[in-house]
Amino acid sequence: MKDALKPGLAYEFRYQVPLERTVPHLLPESEEFQQMPKVLASGFMVGLIEWACIQAIKPFLDWPREQTVGIGFQLSHSAPTPPGHTVTIRVELSQVEGRKLTFMVQAADESELISQGVHERFIIDADRFRIKAASKAR
Repeated sequence: MKDALKPGLAYEFRYQVPLERTVPHLLPESEEFQQMPKVLASGFMVGLIEWACIQAIKPFLDWPREQTVGIGFQLSHSAPTPPGHTVTIRVELSQVEGRKLTFMVQAADESELISQGVHERFIIDADRFRIKAASKAR
């Protein structure tokens, strides 16, 4: 991690929602999800927020050796976004505590705010992380 990674770093990310990111596609084996509206799924929204945070800090990491993983999510999902609409995610790094990073998050579609909250990430050594994960597979 570079010393230049400091609170105040802001980043904006845009994503046009395809049909494949709606609720029925989140877990195709779920009969209940198959019957739900075709709007951006909360699970995919969280993934977009993670992606925005990663892109924001990637220039400050020794990528791909250093990466980040999500460790905390306090996010609302307050409005539906149908396919074809664009979601704009704004993240701001609010705190750096060693390798723990805290982001303030807002997401909106063309009509309204759809999410806001806090997302925490942790900087990892990718090789060590893979080894630890592989040890659980035994």
